[in-house]
Amino acid sequence: MNEITFLTEEQVWGENQLDIFKKYGTKCAITDFSILLGGYPSNHYTSEGKSRKNRTGYWWTKTQYDNNTRAVYTLGSSCLFTVYERDAGARPALPYSSISRYIKNRARNKKGILEVEYGEYPQTIVSEDFAIILEKAYSNRTIKKTGKSYTTDSVSKLNVNTPFQARTHIEYEYNGKKYIRFVADSNSDGVVLSDGRMIRYGSPYWVSVEPIKWMIDEKNNIALSKKLIFSGVQFNRISKYRVDFNKTDIKEYIDKYFSKDIMPSITKKVSEEDIIKGAIESNISVFLHGRSSEGKSARVKQIDPNCVIIYLRNATPESLNGKSVYNAETGEMTDIKPTWLKKLEIVCEKEPDKNHIVFFDEITNALPSIQGIAFNIVLDKEVNGIWKLPDNARIIAAGNEMNDSLAANQLAEPLFNRFAHVYIETTVDKWLEWASKNNIHPAIYAYIAYRKDEALRSKYNGETPNADPRKWEMASNMLYKTGKPEMLRALLGADITNEFIWFTKQKVIALEDILNDNYTEEDLNLNTGEKYMTVVGLLNVKEEDYPKVLEFLKKLGSEFISIFNSLWTKDNEERLEIIAESKQDIKKKIRKI
Repeated sequence: MNEITFLTEEQVWGENQLDIFKKYGTKCAITDFSILLGGYPSNHYTSEGKSRKNRTGYWWTKTQYDNNTRAVYTLGSSCLFTVYERDAGARPALPYSSISRYIKNRARNKKGILEVEYGEYPQTIVSEDFAIILEKAYSNRTIKKTGKSYTTDSVSKLNVNTPFQARTHIEYEYNGKKYIRFVADSNSDGVVLSDGRMIRYGSPYWVSVEPIKWMIDEKNNIALSKKLIFSGVQFNRISKYRVDFNKTDIKEYIDKYFSKDIMPSITKKVSEEDIIKGAIESNISVFLHGRSSEGKSARVKQIDPNCVIIYLRNATPESLNGKSVYNAETGEMTDIKPTWLKKLEIVCEKEPDKNHIVFFDEITNALPSIQGIAFNIVLDKEVNGIWKLPDNARIIAAGNEMNDSLAANQLAEPLFNRFAHVYIETTVDKWLEWASKNNIHPAIYAYIAYRKDEALRSKYNGETPNADPRKWEMASNMLYKTGKPEMLRALLGADITNEFIWFTKQKVIALEDILNDNYTEEDLNLNTGEKYMTVVGLLNVKEEDYPKVLEFLKKLGSEFISIFNSLWTKDNEERLEIIAESKQDIKKKIRKI
């Protein structure tokens, strides 16, 4: 939103002073995120009280004085600030009418000023105890990415001659709320946050993403952020500020990054598979992001079992582009198609009414020169400038994130911009849904359902095996073949294997006892793990005995009915009909009641 601006000094103190300053004062509280970015928190407070959350900071106006701008001091008074400093912060303003139909939670504060919520941004540090929980989830890779990020300046505030260098902060979701992780640098080392903690260089801090509050000057149609939202960005690197505000470095940052960053992340309404299929139908190339264990290749094969896969990490220019060989008979060079293109042409010609995928796997692990060849294929849908891809050919690429692979290379910006990007993250629920359809061993299914994220993944330490979604698929195959859970330690590590073995040896109520009513109410006092393993033991029930098992499962709870049904049916039409009929019987009984 390019309407975001700063106020003039006249609007803050002069004859044209806004009503909100007459009522509230000119002092402005600084957020924890602004402090982490290098903003200076004072020992002064806003009119709302002497809490660390109300400590004030410097903030820019857009009024110029040679190589300075007029800024608002922490006491609310006027001061001059050099344009190339990074200590001062931003208090954005924009026309109220431009956001009025999008705002939330209108309310009058104690000063009689209208306050609204519009947009969101990282603001408040989370408690130290909760930060430990988030950090553990981050280390175990069980915290979800929302697909959104925030951009700030990474340059030290001591280095005034270096222009803006973008730093990205990924947004995560945990229990329905959003956070970013910030590793402290020299800009904020030693400064105290609102919860009393002193910032330590190199330490991680978690910041809550919250709605931005704006104070409304209704007379002048101005919305002004209640707090100092960001800092650490130079007003202008050229020391003589004699230009239009709209041409300053900080305005460029606001328009390019901040105005977009404050827009909330979109709640997922469609699955990753839906997005992938939609892009394929639209003939848009797709890039799948995610760790090596997230099943990116499996998702592509589910969409197109006949897809042609190219492992770019091992690719050579000839294997991608084909080669030219000398023809002794004609005395000329002959161009030979690469093998992958020949395969693609065969499957596309065989099924002309279907789209078929060429899958560039591990593209981020490829050398830049190989990425360059891939870029030409993606851009022109053409190989070596000679052979066009079939009309029903589609491109999907995949790669690991930079922090997930030592061999990963940054994807070149022109190549990045040619894709629709889908971020793959396998949650426990998604994995269980997949496992129920792919013959994963019931004991493994039950164990993951019981232990959830703590079992689905364990941290990789480079010394012993760790668990991840792909490893559990391998473990299932091994368990089916050998029947020896002790062998899984070679895949999952000793700790998880030992816990899995303990899980499988818990007390259960056997199928035979259930069918013969040979159990008591006391026997039903099972712990959660025992209930899961009891469900596993019931999966051999015959179709005619399902009603008896269903009556038993009702005593364990609806969660265990759902797990049993999911594992027992495995897309078996007869069993699906039996379950559907049982649900109809229940509905009829309810209606009679």
